[in-house]
Amino acid sequence: MPAPLFHRLLTYLIALVWLANGLLCKVLNLVPRHAAIVARILGPAYSGPLTRLIGLAEIGMAIWLLSGLRRRWCVVAQMGLVVAMNALEFLLAPDLLLWGRVNALFAGLFVGLLYYYEFLLPRPTAR
Repeated sequence: MPAPLFHRLLTYLIALVWLANGLLCKVLNLVPRHAAIVARILGPAYSGPLTRLIGLAEIGMAIWLLSGLRRRWCVVAQMGLVVAMNALEFLLAPDLLLWGRVNALFAGLFVGLLYYYEFLLPRPTAR
């Protein structure tokens, strides 16, 4: 697969992860476990609105990545958010995670993919 096509495919794949988690799981509440995790970590009083706000921020992350603006900052922010969110979940709500504490492995793999995407994969050249 040509490098520019592979890079574009990875861009869409990473954006899709953020979009699906933000829109489907949190904003539309199709996976109520996400709201339960937010309630456990931030408290139940405002978990509904906070879950939707987190979802909107994740949608914003997808849009930011697709925009290409300050991409390195975007990817570094994603890496930090994934590590922070998963560390909190690992410590405070492992019983609510899809794969329990093994979720940390998948988070680590996603962070590794982000690192590869931004720091190791050659950037496509402008035409």
